[in-house]
Amino acid sequence: MSLSHAPRRALPAVALVAAALVLTGCSSDSKGRSGGGGGTNFVTNAGGVSTVAKGERQAPNKLAGETIDGRALDVADLKGKVVVLNVWGSWCSPCRAEAPHFSKVSKDYQAKGVQFVGINTRDFKKPDAVNFESSYDITYPSLYDPAGKIILHGFPKGSLPQGIPSTIVLDKDGKIAARSLMALDEAKLKSMIDPLLAEK
Repeated sequence: MSLSHAPRRALPAVALVAAALVLTGCSSDSKGRSGGGGGTNFVTNAGGVSTVAKGERQAPNKLAGETIDGRALDVADLKGKVVVLNVWGSWCSPCRAEAPHFSKVSKDYQAKGVQFVGINTRDFKKPDAVNFESSYDITYPSLYDPAGKIILHGFPKGSLPQGIPSTIVLDKDGKIAARSLMALDEAKLKSMIDPLLAEK
């Protein structure tokens, strides 16, 4: 699904163009690639997951706002845990495909010190996002970011999600350690988390 098929409302022209550049909309390389380094510290493996060596990681910018259920959330407060950030939209078919895996793994890993946080975007009708979470038994919080502002300003250049769905995993120090720009199954999702849990 291209961005042009996503529901949208009138946005300032600059914001709309910026969002279009970053949020390419339900993008997923058919060969499972997630993009090369391109001036970043990411190293991409054959499975479509990019990683950053521990000494080369950088922290995201401010990732904070209101959740879908109206609560304040600042990702910086989760430092000390491995944090899985998933960019999604209810209108996105690959997001629907991966949602059951995120629901399951988030519950399986909760007691292990892993916190999942969704970033819902381009759902200009909040009930669409609420219904999505209810349908897939998503129990972790999601920042509500219909215009993509949190995404655009929350990640350093070179670390932007660049598509929907995208997943970025922060290490226990709150730094960007892994990224995937494709829909994930349970095994690939765990492959992003497990090495970070094992880090000292």
